[in-house]
Amino acid sequence: MRPLLFQRLQDLRRRRVPVALITDLAGDGQALFVPDEGGVEGALPLSAEQQGKIAAMLRQSASGLLDDTVFVRAYGAPWSLVLVGAVHIAQFLAPMARLAGFDVTLIDPRRAFASDHRFPGLHLVVGWPDEVMAETPPGRQSAVVTLTHDPKIDDPALSAALRSPAFFIGALGSSRTHAKRIERLRAGGAAPADLARIAAPVGLDLGGRAPAEIAVAVLAEVIGARYGRQRVPR
Repeated sequence: MRPLLFQRLQDLRRRRVPVALITDLAGDGQALFVPDEGGVEGALPLSAEQQGKIAAMLRQSASGLLDDTVFVRAYGAPWSLVLVGAVHIAQFLAPMARLAGFDVTLIDPRRAFASDHRFPGLHLVVGWPDEVMAETPPGRQSAVVTLTHDPKIDDPALSAALRSPAFFIGALGSSRTHAKRIERLRAGGAAPADLARIAAPVGLDLGGRAPAEIAVAVLAEVIGARYGRQRVPR
């Protein structure tokens, strides 16, 4: 690999940017495919169809042959879950999501709730979620779920999430609560197409009502979205 291409690959991996190294096995051509930063870099030309297939492989961190002569080494970003609200359900949802392979970040401006003794070993951020997500925006492999039922916390978090390419955005609360939430977000300038991205009430309809059961339902819907399953509205 050419030194400059190698350095670029190492830089992207340090920044956890999804990238695929493409190698022409029949020659010496190589390229980097960086969907988040402009496409193809390097000496190996790739068609639009090939780029689409590589993007699909990259989403699942799947390496392998693209065709008989082109090999793809995928370096996908880790799947992540951003939880807004250090509430009781989060105490079940966060460890479940970590067991399922997600990097979990919990954001809450209320220090009394977002404490280490309530969430041992978890990445906690005490701050307003819109400010936190402005500094570290959710990526294409991030899900964002709001849990507080408090519009002062959830609404700004959802607005920030809608400005990101997050693959899933969910909000806890009843259908009536969500209808009022949509009115507020629309009044704040959110477009109908953006508002349609919010899954609410979040979670598959499994019938459970206990906090742990709700956490299972939420995580199940996030995992389904990760693998492209279409949401079934309640």
